[in-house]
Amino acid sequence: MPEYLPLTIPENPKLAQNIIHFARALRRAGLPVGPGRVIDAIRAVEAAGFTERMDFYWTLHACFVNRPEHRVVFAQIFRLYWRDPRFLEHMMSMMLPAIRGVQEEKAAQSAEKRAAQALLGDHMPEVPQPEDEEEGGTQVEVDASFTMSAEEKLRTLDFEQMSTEEIAQAKRMLSRLTLPVKPIASRRSQSAAHGRRTDYRRTIRDALRKGGEIRAIAHAKPRLRWPNLVVLCDISGSMSQYSRMVLHFLHAVANEKGQGWAKVHAFTFGTRLTNISRHLATRDVDAALKAAGAEAQDWEGGTRIGACLHQFNRDWSRRVMGQGAVVLLITDGLDRDDAGALEKEMERLQLSARRLIWLNPLLRWDGFAPKATGIRAMLPHVDSFRAGHSIASLEQLAEAISRPDDLGEKARLMQML
Repeated sequence: MPEYLPLTIPENPKLAQNIIHFARALRRAGLPVGPGRVIDAIRAVEAAGFTERMDFYWTLHACFVNRPEHRVVFAQIFRLYWRDPRFLEHMMSMMLPAIRGVQEEKAAQSAEKRAAQALLGDHMPEVPQPEDEEEGGTQVEVDASFTMSAEEKLRTLDFEQMSTEEIAQAKRMLSRLTLPVKPIASRRSQSAAHGRRTDYRRTIRDALRKGGEIRAIAHAKPRLRWPNLVVLCDISGSMSQYSRMVLHFLHAVANEKGQGWAKVHAFTFGTRLTNISRHLATRDVDAALKAAGAEAQDWEGGTRIGACLHQFNRDWSRRVMGQGAVVLLITDGLDRDDAGALEKEMERLQLSARRLIWLNPLLRWDGFAPKATGIRAMLPHVDSFRAGHSIASLEQLAEAISRPDDLGEKARLMQML
C-alpha cells in the first residue's frame, strides 16, 4: 500500500470525472471494473468525504477491489494517479530507455509497470532522437552488441514484474515450450533380432513348431515406456500470479504430442486439494483455465501444504504415481501447519515418485535462505530444488528431468540447515 501523502484539492476538482478516469486505468490494468462500480465509488466518496487522509484510499479500495491479487495493482495505480505529484515523470522514467550510468537503475515494484502502462495507455511518449553532427549537435553512439533482445529480456523477467502486455506475450512463449522426457526401460521385454537378452520361451516355442529342433536362438530387449507427469501447484494468495503462468505452461505440455509423457495429472492446492487434470485436456487454454479456476474454490486463499499432501498421498498416490512418475511441486513452502506432519508427507511423496522436483519462486532472491519452518521441513525430501519465477526457469526443467543427478540449489541450501 502507498504511503499516505497529503491531498491538495483544487477549487474545482471535478472529482467525479477523475474517479471515472481512475476506473478506466484500473480496467486497463486488468481489474474487473464496470459502470456500476464506478457509480458506487462516486456515491461512496460523496458519503465518506475527506475527514482523514486514508479515507479516500480505502473508500475507493472497497469499491474497486474484491480479490487479493488486485490489491497491489490498485495501490500502484492509486499512488501514481492521486498521491504522487510527479507521477507522469515517474512513469516516463520507467517506460523510456535510459543510458546506463546516467541514472541509477531501480527495480520495478510488483505491478508498477502494469500501473504505468494502464495510466499512459496508447499515448506512449516518443523517444527523443539525437541530433546529427552536421546540425551542430552531439551524436551518441550506443553499442548494442551485448544488449538483450526484448524476447530474451522477457525470458528472465519475474512474472510478478510483468506488465499486462508482457504477460500476454509471456503466455504465447509458454505455449511453445516443450518438456521432453526420456523413456524408461521396463522389466517387460520385446522381441529384437540383436537384443542382449536370450528369449528362452520364444526359442522353445519356435522349436516345438519344428519338431523340437532348435535352429535359432531368439533374443529380446527391454520394452520402453514413458512415465507420468504429476504436478502439484500451489494456488494460495502468495503464489497466484506464478501459478497462473505455470498452468499455462502445463496446458501446453499436456496437449503437445510426441513429448513422451504417458499422462499428465495436475492438482491445485491451497486449503484443499483439487484435481484439474481433465480440464487441461481441453484444447483452448482460456477455457481450460477458466474451468479449472471455477472448480478450485480455494484459489488465492490460505495455504495448508501438509494437509493437502496428506490428502494426495491417501487418495491419489496409488492412482497416478505408477509407472515411475515424475512429480513437480510448485509452491513457496510457506506453511504454518505442523512441520512434523509436513515432513512426514513429503517423505512419503518422495518415496512414491521416481523424481520429486520442487519449483520455488522465492529462489529469485539472491540472498534466499531456508529460514521458514515449512521450507526446512520440505527441502531434505526433494531430489531437485529450482527456481520457478520466469520463463527461463521453466525452460531449465527439461535439464532437471533428464539428469538424475541434478540437484539444482538443494546442495547449497542444505549446508545452511
